[in-house]
Amino acid sequence: MLLAIMPFGIVYGAIAVGSGLTILQAMGFSVSVFAGASQLAAIQILGAGGPVWSALLTIVALNFRHVLYSASMGRHLGRFSAVEKAAAFYVLVDPVFGAAEVRASERPLTKSFYFTYGAIIYTGWQIASLIGAVFGSLIEDPKAFGLDFVLPVYFLALVMTFRKRGQFYPVALTSLLVSMLVYLTLGPPWHVSIGGLAGIAVGAMVGGSGEAAEETTGHA
Repeated sequence: MLLAIMPFGIVYGAIAVGSGLTILQAMGFSVSVFAGASQLAAIQILGAGGPVWSALLTIVALNFRHVLYSASMGRHLGRFSAVEKAAAFYVLVDPVFGAAEVRASERPLTKSFYFTYGAIIYTGWQIASLIGAVFGSLIEDPKAFGLDFVLPVYFLALVMTFRKRGQFYPVALTSLLVSMLVYLTLGPPWHVSIGGLAGIAVGAMVGGSGEAAEETTGHA
């Protein structure tokens, strides 16, 4: 995961400083927010002279999936205290969610596993952001190195870790088609949240139908 995350963090650091932030400001934003896509979106909107409310709305739309993440992850945090849960949700970014869900499906999710994984991802992101902020000016064209393609590949790899779960393909295909449609009509960043909600709806309907069929078969 670090191989995918760190180039993305370097791009963030470079863009942040290139947009007028100091290294300290870029790192402060990264340390406190810790949400790569939202950080980039906010920097680009504010750097282009957009209003603060527009940047905040974009961040909310992009990060709405974390509401879904936390709802799912909360089921596995029974052994965590209130303070530990708050810390767990703070580092609940995409790769941590993916790894924790896979782990919880195989065995109980322990504090040592969760916080070790979260700390590694968090530290790696900060180091990458710092590298980008300090040396980012040396990268004249990120596309020449394929850095603009890092994020899609990273998300694809994360999603495919769930491919063995029931109803994965109907849910994933629905999310894909709906997000593409929303992207072409309403535009970003709404395609992220709406596509995810569409997939959840299909998963709920298909899952509910499957359970009802099993109950009917069992009674018969």
